[in-house]
Amino acid sequence: MSLAPPAPHRAEIEHLVRRALYENLGQPMPRTVRAPNPLLVNVSARHCHLTPQAVETLFGKGRTLTPMKWLYQKDQYAAKESVTLIGPRSRVISNLRILGPCRDLNQIELAFTDAISLGFEIPVRNSGNIKDTPGCMLMGPAGFLELPVGVIRAAPHVHMHPDDAAFYRVKNGDYMKLRVGGACGVTFDRMFVRVSPDFKLEVHIDTDEANACGLSPVTPCELIK
Repeated sequence: MSLAPPAPHRAEIEHLVRRALYENLGQPMPRTVRAPNPLLVNVSARHCHLTPQAVETLFGKGRTLTPMKWLYQKDQYAAKESVTLIGPRSRVISNLRILGPCRDLNQIELAFTDAISLGFEIPVRNSGNIKDTPGCMLMGPAGFLELPVGVIRAAPHVHMHPDDAAFYRVKNGDYMKLRVGGACGVTFDRMFVRVSPDFKLEVHIDTDEANACGLSPVTPCELIK
């Protein structure tokens, strides 16, 4: 049975309702409501991206990824399949989730504390920039895969549609700031901007970064040019 298509996110529905209320009341809309889309700040836990060839090596010839849960970005999903990562000195992380669909390179994204527990020294990189990064071994039910490179700590970044980029007056490859409120409020100064017609407005930070600022679903967040 195929996975049902994702329903509209609660934040999208709430954004439309707030806009309609302000318009019906004839009141000026705050900047967050004037924005074309709601801002979501999501926590990206450790995971990996694999090529079709890597999936076959690890899970068997002809095997493909099976969607388990749709993610916020269009056509992106967490797969049912996971692997075991073997790092230096044979330290391991079990059940490392694979995100689909497959890509044209193999990339493992870990948080800083993950790297410490494995004995890695990993650089902060934008997705796809894996030159001169550490490698590792992945183990699946059908085999092993030795990766010479590909282990990174993903740089904080924001996905946005061109309409969002026009609203915030930024372009692909720029940097923004993310101001996080709450009791442990912080400001991330280097939020890499990625713009595509296929993207929805979403910030990705890792588990360490989210824990450091006490991020929760109700924490106020704001993007600043």
